[in-house]
Amino acid sequence: MSDLSKMSKTVVFHEAGTAEVLKVEQVEVAFPAAQEVRIQVKSIGINRADAMYRQGMYIENPIFPAQLGYEAAGIIEAVGAEVSHLAVGDVVNVVPGFSLHNYASYGEYINMPAYAIHKYPSNLSFDEAASVWTSYLTMYGMVVHSGQLKAGQFVVINAASSSAGLAAIQMTNYVGGIAIALTTSSKKKEALLKAGAAHVIVTSEEDIAASVLKITNNVGAHIILDPVVGAKFSNLLSSVAENGKVFVYGALSHEPASFPAFDVLMKTPTIRGYSAIEVMGNMEVLIQAVTFIDKGLAEEKLKPVIDKVFSIDDIVASHNYLESNQQFGKIVVNI
Repeated sequence: MSDLSKMSKTVVFHEAGTAEVLKVEQVEVAFPAAQEVRIQVKSIGINRADAMYRQGMYIENPIFPAQLGYEAAGIIEAVGAEVSHLAVGDVVNVVPGFSLHNYASYGEYINMPAYAIHKYPSNLSFDEAASVWTSYLTMYGMVVHSGQLKAGQFVVINAASSSAGLAAIQMTNYVGGIAIALTTSSKKKEALLKAGAAHVIVTSEEDIAASVLKITNNVGAHIILDPVVGAKFSNLLSSVAENGKVFVYGALSHEPASFPAFDVLMKTPTIRGYSAIEVMGNMEVLIQAVTFIDKGLAEEKLKPVIDKVFSIDDIVASHNYLESNQQFGKIVVNI
C-alpha cells in the first residue's frame, strides 16, 4: 500500500441477491486521479436504486466484486492534480451522476469525480446532506422541469411516505401547488399532513379517484407521481385532470395493472415513464436543478426528512428495513 492510498471500511458484494450478500471489507482506496477527489465519508444516503442494483435488477448489472451507492456527505481529504474548484477540508455531498461500475458511495473513504461533488448549504447536517440529491433531483425533474407545475395546481403523490414522496410534497408546496398524498397506512396520515401534504388519501380505505375528484372539485390531478403501478393504477389514472401529466417512476407493486381506456380517451393525459437521468444526464438542466434545490434548502422550504440511521456495520439491516417499506423518509448510514 502506497503512502497516498488509504484503507477504507467499504461495503462490497460478490453475488447478486438479498441484503445478506452485502459484506463490510477493508478496501484500498487509491490517491485520487487528476479529476477526482477523495472524501472521508460521514453519512451515506440509502436508495431504492441501491437495492435494485444489489439484486441485479437495475439499469446496469453489477460486475463482481461490486460496490454500490450514489449518495454521501463528508469532508474532502485529498484532491486530484487537475481539480481547482475544490480543496482539502471542504464539506461536500455527492450528486449522483456516474456509473456504479466506476464509483460508489458506501465506504469510509471514497474517490469521486470532481464534477459530482457539491458544496451544499451550511444549514444541513451530514445526514441531511447525504439525503438530498436522488430524491430532490427526481422530483425537480417531474414537478418543475417536465411537469411545469403552476401555483394552485393539484399533484397526487403515490407512496408519499418515501424520501422521494416527501421531497415531492415539499417541491409541490415550494412551487405553490397543492399536494395530495397517498398512503396505504392510516398510521402515516397524521405524519404526512405534518410533512406538508394539503390532503391525505388512505388507499386501503378510500377510493382514490372519487377522493381526488372530491378534493379538487371535479378538476382532477394536474400531475400524478406514481412509483407503484399495480392493481390500483387504473383507479389512480382515473383521477387525472384534463390534459394532465402522469409520471411512472418506479414499479414497487408486482401485481399487473389495468388501464382505464375510457378515462384516458376522454381526458387525453400524457402518461410516461420517468428516470432522473433526464436531469442528471443533461448538464444545463442539472445546473438549474441544483441551483433551485440549493435555494430551497437554504430557505428551509426543502428539508430532507430522516427516518432512521444505521451504522455501516449494520448495512444488511439498513437494506432489509428499506425493503420492508415501513420508513417515513430517508434511511441513512453513518460511518
